Amino acid sequence: MKIEEMRAFGTEEIKKKMEEAYQELFNLKLRAATRQLANNREIPIVRKTIARMKTILKERELGIR
Repeated sequence: MKIEEMRAFGTEEIKKKMEEAYQELFNLKLRAATRQLANNREIPIVRKTIARMKTILKERELGIR
């Protein structure tokens, strides 16, 4: 999901999606540890998504956008 699409969401919706992303990251790490993860690029993708969400929340907190 692109950052412009994420900015269209409300703050509470972003927080909810961030919780889901953290859960997905946990599951991916667990699958990687047990060697059941087929695509290793999934972990950095989810981490970048979380970082984008945090950036949007911080921008809103500071009143930048």
